[in-house]
Order: sequence, then structure tokens, then C-alpha cells
Amino acid sequence: MSSAFWQLAPTAPDAAVAAQARHHQTQLTKPPGALGQLEALAITLAAQQGRVFPQLQRPWITVFAGDHGVCEEGVSAFPQAVTAQMVANFAAGGAAINVLAQQLDATLEVVNLGTVAPLPPLAGVRDAAIMPGTANLCRTPAMTTAQCTAALAEGDAAAARAADAGSDLFIGGEMGIGNTTAAAALASALLACDPAALAGPGTGLAPAGVQHKVQVLRAALARHGTDSEPLAALASLGGLELAGMAGAFIGAAQRGIPVLVDGFIATAAALAACRLQPALRPWLHFGHRSGEPGHSRLLSALDASPLLDLGLRLGEGSGAAAAVPLLKLACALHRDMATFADAGISGA
Repeated sequence: MSSAFWQLAPTAPDAAVAAQARHHQTQLTKPPGALGQLEALAITLAAQQGRVFPQLQRPWITVFAGDHGVCEEGVSAFPQAVTAQMVANFAAGGAAINVLAQQLDATLEVVNLGTVAPLPPLAGVRDAAIMPGTANLCRTPAMTTAQCTAALAEGDAAAARAADAGSDLFIGGEMGIGNTTAAAALASALLACDPAALAGPGTGLAPAGVQHKVQVLRAALARHGTDSEPLAALASLGGLELAGMAGAFIGAAQRGIPVLVDGFIATAAALAACRLQPALRPWLHFGHRSGEPGHSRLLSALDASPLLDLGLRLGEGSGAAAAVPLLKLACALHRDMATFADAGISGA
């Protein structure tokens, strides 16, 4: 696709198929609406996949990794070297997302968009480094427009790989020490709100650390100004992995693949992606409500109802992966339940 691939609107989910799926739900041996969100999930997936009986057999998970210059400001409880160390842990199969992907029989890949510490070739890790981590967004733009565009394009490339593999669900995950700060900065600019409403403990900051993070965020937003144009905000205040996820979400939708969004950081990327391409929103599902306090604000801004609320705040795509069984159950119930006519039961 072109360097501005996000300008191409995804095809809208099939309204006629949605109507057929909704009618089928009324024929199943249950009171109307009795399966709640599971019914809505099945109908939405049917429309997205263009078939009355949707299926989820080939989930695809891409974890984007990148470092953040804002760590210079002491906004994380973990050292920046942990980003590269965790990428190695992904490659070794030792992270939570590895376990979840294995349980789901999902394809998992890791894309390194730019760690400070150089990485040797690792199995399952694509080296797509754009820069050795972003600049310190508190003092200067995190990325140039060209670097941000390159990260968006790497996300689109991940969506293309998922499509080529016949995947029927895309999950974007992230790894990057300091990225709750970048996500809060980006979302604050896009929502024109004070970062105190979005800043949280991230990797485990104490209350004093969160207050310091708020001050860093306010300085970053004062430096950035009031420009809420999404590409400008993403380059100035975001991160490589945030841009990667944003590009992947748009690219997946353009290829007809439903997207399951993870927690706070992924939802900030989804917000930016929806601002870049508003036609993306009907392709998004939201896996869970994060324990990160600002996540509810982002979900509300996207009019999103998450599937799970378990207090998760790990990232990596883990909360979205944990919700995949619910999507599979929604498809199975929609497909396999008897209709009133099948069961010889009088309907309402």
C-alpha cells in the first residue's frame, strides 16, 4: 500500500449479513437477548466476516516492541533494558502471551521496532528497527513524521502477513518500558484532557511516582501544544509500538480481519487509529478493561464495551488473548444451538 495507506477506508461490515445473523438469533431456543453480549458478538463477527455463521479458527497476535526516551524522566519502576530482555523472553517462549497463544493455537510474532539495547537475531522476532527507541517526548517530538509513518507501515505489514496466513482475528500487543506514559500523553492530546485523568502506575509506580508522571505529561503536552491532528500527535507524543499497533489495526480492517483490542496502551493506539481512519471503528472488539485507571476514559471515548474486567494490566496483548474464548463461544452458540423449529419447541 502507499505510505498513507490509512487514508483508504475499510469496507463497512456487511449489514445484510448482520440482519440475517440477527434473525437467526431470534430462532434459537432461548429468550431474545438472553445471551447478552455473546449474541451481539456473533452478529458483529458475522457482519465483519461476511457470513451468517462466523468462525474463529486462526487468531493472529503481533507484539510490537519499542523503547521510549521519556524514561530519562524517571517515569517507570523498571529500567529501560527490560524491553530488550522481554523481547528475548518472548523468543524463548517464557512470557504470558506465549502461554496464551499456545493455549489458543494462535500464531504469535514479535516485531522489534526499536530497542535501545541491540538485539541479536532471535527466533520468532522480526527485526524492523526504525530507531533505537523514541526521543524524550517531554522535551522534543518522540519521532519525526517519517519515523512515525514507517512504524505505521510496519503495522500494516503485520496485518498483511496475518491476511496471507488466512487469519480470522487480529490482536496487537506491545512491549516497551515507559509506554504507559506515551499512551497517556497521546490520549491526553487527542481527547484534550488533563493527563491526571489518564496517568496510572504502569509497571508499579507508587502514588508519588504517578504524580511525578503527571508533571512529566503536563510538560510534554505544553511542549507539544494543542495540535490534535492524529498523525502529528502520534509522532510527537506516541511510541513506535503505538504507531505499529495503529497501523496494524487499520491494515487488518482493510483486509476484512476483525480486531480484538487489548488494554490501555492498545486502546490509545486504537483511538489514534480511529482518528486517522474513522471507518476503522466498526471492526474493533475490546478484550478487557485494564487495571490502569485511565483505560475506562479511553473505552468511553470509543463507545466500547469490554468483554472482561479482571484487573489485568500486563500488556503484550494478554488481556485480548484471554477474551478470545468468549468470541469462540459466541460463534459456537450461534452456530450449534437448536432453533425452536429444530427442537419442536413453541417459540415466543
